[in-house]
Amino acid sequence: MVKGIGVDIIEIERIEKSIRELGDHFLQKIFTPQEIAYCNSKPNTFQHFAARFAAKEALSKALGTGWTGEFRWKDVEVMNEASGKPVLVLHNSMKQVLAKCSVFVSLSHSDHHVVAMIVIEDVPA
Repeated sequence: MVKGIGVDIIEIERIEKSIRELGDHFLQKIFTPQEIAYCNSKPNTFQHFAARFAAKEALSKALGTGWTGEFRWKDVEVMNEASGKPVLVLHNSMKQVLAKCSVFVSLSHSDHHVVAMIVIEDVPA
């Protein structure tokens, strides 16, 4: 049974501006070291940071908490399988909150925008 759905769309330029203006402070507040390394290894760095930001935002919406409650930015890590498929790796309180759930993520982008969708599904006992 679906427990929550969240979607977020963001302008890549907005994330680029935040990174340029706030630098490491912004990156280290929002992203894990593995996410930072991954994004910095890509030709279109800002697009990859924007995708991860949007996925985290979409998860907060799917949870119904926004940025409050149990949600912590770095407790949600967006990684990729060898095939390129994005997956969420949950840490700390998010791992506990969603322990009995499957969480699905889909990311897409254009030249200027990134969209992320999250579906949280209860896993039958």
